[in-house]
Amino acid sequence: MARPQSAAEFDKKKVVAENRRARFDYAVEQVFEAGIALQGTEVKSLRFGEGTIAESYAEVTGGEVWLINANIPEFSHGNRFNHEPRRPRKLLLNGREINKLHAGVMRQGMTIVPLSVYFNSRGRAKVELALAKGKKAHDKRESIKERDWKRDKQRLLKDRG
Repeated sequence: MARPQSAAEFDKKKVVAENRRARFDYAVEQVFEAGIALQGTEVKSLRFGEGTIAESYAEVTGGEVWLINANIPEFSHGNRFNHEPRRPRKLLLNGREINKLHAGVMRQGMTIVPLSVYFNSRGRAKVELALAKGKKAHDKRESIKERDWKRDKQRLLKDRG
């Protein structure tokens, strides 16, 4: 049985868009790598480094996973064949992964959050998805304290080391 890889194991060659706020707002439980079905002008826009996933999310409908509200701006030389910037995009996962995501959302009240969009070593556009649970305000304060303490600890070790 194939296991989902950890975030460090994905082969990221060129990161196009990153949702840095997601790890602060959500407690990430499990990370998945999904392909994304794109039109030609969308791929060209992503290759130029354009695109944002800050306010986007993913949902499971009809046995398929869709990326909602991701913004890939129109390609400058796309003329009439250009794409719609905020259209829903189908994510490509195998059945077992879709079932895990669906079960997490339905039973445990979790959310599917995109963490990054990137091109792998084969030149394919991929989305790093996380099955995550929303953090409460006190959890966010705790993570801020922990981050500040790590920074201070590194500074102290550097000065004395």
